[in-house]
Amino acid sequence: MLKRFNITTNEQGVEVAQAFISAIKNTVYRIRESPTRYAVVDDEDVRRCMARRFPYSVLYTIEPDYLLILAVMHCSREPGYWKSRK
Repeated sequence: MLKRFNITTNEQGVEVAQAFISAIKNTVYRIRESPTRYAVVDDEDVRRCMARRFPYSVLYTIEPDYLLILAVMHCSREPGYWKSRK
């Protein structure tokens, strides 16, 4: 019985992981479609787009030739923890 539970738990974990990846990909797609649509949240023109279904957001900047993703941040983390990544 325990083995059956572990298999079910692992399968559910894979499904959640796939849903998370899909949600982040969708968020990046929305950013690409309209990069200036989302709010600036930092003095250095860092913008934030919230993922759907998960409490995560994608932080990014608009560079002259590309969009730079700085972090995929859990929304309950301390604000600004990602700034050292620049």
